[in-house]
Amino acid sequence: MATSDKGNTIDDDGIMKGDKLILKGLKFHGFHGVKPEERKLGQKFLLDVDAWLDLRVAGKSDCLSDTVSYTAIYRIVRDVVEGPPQNLLESVAHLIATTTLTKFPQISSVRVKVGKPHVAVHGPVDYLGVEIVRYRSTDIQN
Repeated sequence: MATSDKGNTIDDDGIMKGDKLILKGLKFHGFHGVKPEERKLGQKFLLDVDAWLDLRVAGKSDCLSDTVSYTAIYRIVRDVVEGPPQNLLESVAHLIATTTLTKFPQISSVRVKVGKPHVAVHGPVDYLGVEIVRYRSTDIQN
């Protein structure tokens, strides 16, 4: 395991370990996709976001000002998913991750999972989607 500059560790799969905010099971209607019907009718998107930051001060102080509000990250996700259409889920996830890192300098990394539960495939699925991880030190400029 490696250690990040924020004291969190990175496991063998490159995933951050340590304190994090968790937003799970977010659901929005958006118009992302490459097919004309996706752009016209839209569809439901399922999202999970994890944001790594040191939560020790907030844990001791019990003050919202010592952390990042879940609702602030929720608004970023909502604004991207309900905002201008993107062709790819990769773009949706990247916009959420980079916006989160840009707005909140105390967040060292973010993982965004975007799923489409209603896809045109032959067979049962919960959803199809993407998951990305972005790190402040290397990905904030991109």
